[in-house]
Amino acid sequence: MDLLRILVAILLPPLGVFLQVGFAGAFWLNVLLTLLGYLPGIIHAVYIIARR
Repeated sequence: MDLLRILVAILLPPLGVFLQVGFAGAFWLNVLLTLLGYLPGIIHAVYIIARR
C-alpha cells in the first residue's frame, strides 16, 4: 500500500499526503510546498509517507 501512496505522491503530492494523514497540518504544508515548487512538494510527501 505504501508503494501505491508513493506513486500517487509523485504525481499529486498533496493527494499522497492526504491519503496518509488526512486534513492535518502536514497536508496544508504540502499544499504550500507544492505551490512554491513541485519538487519540494514531492520530497515532503515521500518523507511523510516513508516515516510512518
